[in-house]
Amino acid sequence: MYLQHYSLREPPFTLTPDTDFFFNYNSHQQALNVLLVALQGGEGFIKVTGEVGTGKTLICRQLLNLLDENTITAYIPNPCLNPTALRMALAEELGLEFARNIGQHRLMKLITERLLELHRNDKQVVLLLDEAQAIADDSLEALRLLTNLETEKRKLLQVVLFGQPELDVRLAQRKFRQLKQRIVFSYQLHPLTRRALGEYVRHRLQVAGYRGPTLFTARAIRQLHCSSRGIPRLVNLICHKSLMAAYGSGCEEIRRAHIRRAACDTEDVLQHKPRWLAIATGLAGLIALTSAGLLYTYGL
Repeated sequence: MYLQHYSLREPPFTLTPDTDFFFNYNSHQQALNVLLVALQGGEGFIKVTGEVGTGKTLICRQLLNLLDENTITAYIPNPCLNPTALRMALAEELGLEFARNIGQHRLMKLITERLLELHRNDKQVVLLLDEAQAIADDSLEALRLLTNLETEKRKLLQVVLFGQPELDVRLAQRKFRQLKQRIVFSYQLHPLTRRALGEYVRHRLQVAGYRGPTLFTARAIRQLHCSSRGIPRLVNLICHKSLMAAYGSGCEEIRRAHIRRAACDTEDVLQHKPRWLAIATGLAGLIALTSAGLLYTYGL
């Protein structure tokens, strides 16, 4: 709709995690560095947590792009699986063929043999699970047991967990203490700072083909950070809607009013009342309380 108006090749603020738009923000780059260093160590579990919309899936996909041909990856985007289904999903990712009614002992033997074969060929195997906070308790235990597969020198399987902060809460339970002790590296993602948010917006616009003057005013960026709390998914939503609003009014730049209009139409944003409205609301409340006190005093 607004692509031609702003000379864009493609929409710059989509919600689909697209690695072409990966922004080398400090928090995201540190998370990638932790993952790459941890995977070189070849031990146990690695955990990355972050609030909804902070870019965990994008980092996961970026990691998949960065790993070389010596790393075999098994990616499970929806881990709401019981232990049997989880093992089957891993086996399928490893390229194994098996009957659907195979016994679990036989399936584990096939997985172990495949992992040993890959190890002999100097291949590293990494299992990545997105939305890990949704993994059932018995499936978490099954994951822990899978990491028991090892040679005298190295684990045959490494596991990377991407999840919301609820994952940390669950792992703090006593029943998961064995698994928690096997988490050798962890990292928590943080929202964008106001300065980083401005760079993030410019970066996505440039990747989408924009080459004109500054499109978002400084006041618009401040309002955007306030409304989105620096959460990339909300930033994308508000930016997309503000571009539509500006295009609809024929504006060449995105102003604070466009951001506010877009934020009002977006769930989970931080809304601020205008100062005059806040004062009026406060005065109305004070008058109401005073009136109630007078009525009680005089028995009216």
